[in-house]
Amino acid sequence: MAARVLACASCHGDKGQGTNDDYFPRLAGKPAGYLYNQLIAFRDGRRKYPPMNYLLEFLPDPYLKAMADYFASEQPPFPLPATPTVSSAILARGEMLATKGDPAHEIPACANCHGPSFTGMEPAIPGLLGLRTNYISAQLGAWRYGTRTAAAPDCMQIVAGHLTEDDVKALTAWLSSRPMAANPAPVPHGSLPMPLSCGSEPN
Repeated sequence: MAARVLACASCHGDKGQGTNDDYFPRLAGKPAGYLYNQLIAFRDGRRKYPPMNYLLEFLPDPYLKAMADYFASEQPPFPLPATPTVSSAILARGEMLATKGDPAHEIPACANCHGPSFTGMEPAIPGLLGLRTNYISAQLGAWRYGTRTAAAPDCMQIVAGHLTEDDVKALTAWLSSRPMAANPAPVPHGSLPMPLSCGSEPN
């Protein structure tokens, strides 16, 4: 499989570790179910990015499952966290949203679904660490404006719709500046208080 996924390497790295491009995310170590669902979404055109749509267009489900399993099993080193370029007040807002949420604005904590260390949850909720600021911002924007969607209940679109531009700025700055947890593995299914889909399934 390592030879078969070389087409992915120029954007995502040979082991899925990511590259220097802000907009191509790390794949390594994410739950296989999440990766598989995203591959299907790209193949079937529900998630749109022409190079990915073209690359996956004729690949069958078992092949996509094998690709997902391969990248999920890889554990290359994580990149160094970003150095924050925002104020301490903005970082504090990002930390609050990520760890506690904002109930007054119907925003649950990211940690409720993505894990207390933000490493994701099996089988299909991704980790949020090791991603660059611009990528996180772009994905939150896609959820907010409906260009990225998931099967109902589309939890991420609902939650992201309650975020302001300042909230997105705060979240992306704080998450991208966090070091990886000592144990980068996704937490087991059912171990969190709110095991929601959170955009983990294609629509």
